[in-house]
Amino acid sequence: MRAFAELLDRLSFTPSRNAKLVLVRDYLAGAPDPERGYALAALTGELVFDAAKPAMIRRAVEARVDPVLFGWSYDYVGDLAETVALIWPARPGANREPALEEVVDELRAAHRHSSQALIEGWLDALDATGRWALLKLLTGGLRVGLSARLAKQAAADLAAHNHQPIALPDIEEVWHAQSPPYAELFAWLEGRGPRPNPDSPGRFRPVMLAQAVDEAADFAKLDPADYAAEWKWDGIRVQLVRERGADGLVVGRLYSRTGDEISGAFPDLMAAMDFEGAIDGELLVLREGRVAPFGDLQQRLNRKTVGAAMMAQHPAGVRAYDLLAERGEDRRALPFAERRARLEAFVARHGGPRLDLSPMVGFDSWDELARIRAAPPEGDPLAAEGLMLKRWDSVYEAGRPKGPWFKWKRDPRLIDAVLMYAQRGHGKRSSFYSDYTFGVWVAEPTGWVLTPVGKAYFGFTDEELKQLDKFVRDHTVERFGPVRSVRADRGFGLVLEVAFEGLQRSSRHKSGVAMRFPRINRIRWDKPAAEADTLETLEAMLRAIEAGRA
Repeated sequence: MRAFAELLDRLSFTPSRNAKLVLVRDYLAGAPDPERGYALAALTGELVFDAAKPAMIRRAVEARVDPVLFGWSYDYVGDLAETVALIWPARPGANREPALEEVVDELRAAHRHSSQALIEGWLDALDATGRWALLKLLTGGLRVGLSARLAKQAAADLAAHNHQPIALPDIEEVWHAQSPPYAELFAWLEGRGPRPNPDSPGRFRPVMLAQAVDEAADFAKLDPADYAAEWKWDGIRVQLVRERGADGLVVGRLYSRTGDEISGAFPDLMAAMDFEGAIDGELLVLREGRVAPFGDLQQRLNRKTVGAAMMAQHPAGVRAYDLLAERGEDRRALPFAERRARLEAFVARHGGPRLDLSPMVGFDSWDELARIRAAPPEGDPLAAEGLMLKRWDSVYEAGRPKGPWFKWKRDPRLIDAVLMYAQRGHGKRSSFYSDYTFGVWVAEPTGWVLTPVGKAYFGFTDEELKQLDKFVRDHTVERFGPVRSVRADRGFGLVLEVAFEGLQRSSRHKSGVAMRFPRINRIRWDKPAAEADTLETLEAMLRAIEAGRA
């Protein structure tokens, strides 16, 4: 457990992507089996402990520490695992420090009523870093700045370290046929065994990604006749798979573009599928063939269960982009033109209100396509965030190859907003106020007031983060646990230039609008707060979007 705890601790304070990869690769190279397999499972989100819940951890610490003191500490730190790890009363020598595989095995076998005693014994035996790592493992929220895909890349780097030419897409291809602690996988990565069999029904295929187009450089050398164009729909990229295994049983799964299975949140979509194959497409809320705003899809995302009313109000569907397999045959090596023809026939046979086809966009020149890009598709003014360009002769190649596919997103929209609230971050940002809520002005009978319109936590440099954190601390007017209210009025306030991809109406927000992918574009230290935008600016922008003029 100690080596795993040290790994998490170093990851949380290491900002560099490459340095994180080296840390994980070296850990996987040095840790024994099955410890490293369980560590990889934890880093990729594959370990879930139903017997351990945050409420149980709170009960345990409140039995050892004054509850009021714990409450104050938790409000200040803002992270349950970190708070408990620091405040837990140490009992040196109370127990033997557990190994990572021991924690995993015992928690998997534990009942809910016995797991609290197990956890308390382990907390007594570990130091503060070990306690923090244990609690992060139990709650499933590592928050060390490492995505599941980056952890798999570290496994690929381990293979390269052992002189095995195994790339990340190769690992993703076999990943869903493996289970922790991944003995076959590590044997392959280290040259001790053959490649694991990827041919499990319902498996994930690594996705093909596009490069952002450089209008000046790329269009000067690309022939428009070589490329197909289609709208880039404003949902989430998914892979919809339904395949028959050797035993005759049909396996249906829905994956995100990173290979995370999300089938459980969309049982209505899965029940409506009756094909045999694998489709690359966009997950959307579809009503009578029209794409609903992204906010409607957000109502369905990240849910373990979904009720009948939610499914009826927000019917999920997939708009198909590409055909990866059909009737047990892999189609990825075919050129896009042939895959597209097969996809059209496939959707014609199996489509319906839950599965339709992303139409092609006809064009003869890049100038003509630029004019099309500036206008949203008829009937769906809120639903497209740009265009995709695909070479007609391109095979479906995992990763982001240079040249075959491009994405040409519409320009982001900008507003000037005023910082209203700030919250502590997580991991390496846990000491900084790095999550910012911002608002715009609304005219009330009593004068101008701010109404919140969004929240952003990226788009600034580390140096700017320090400046923002200092501003928050110097100008706090109220505290609400880990959240601080910052002085913001017509005479004083910090203006943030906020970029966002889309805008939609929202009954969940007091302002009545919601932004898509907001981020800090610039800090306007020079601009008076009174000159920030108004809610009417956003409403006018939304009306123009809905009318198809922006």
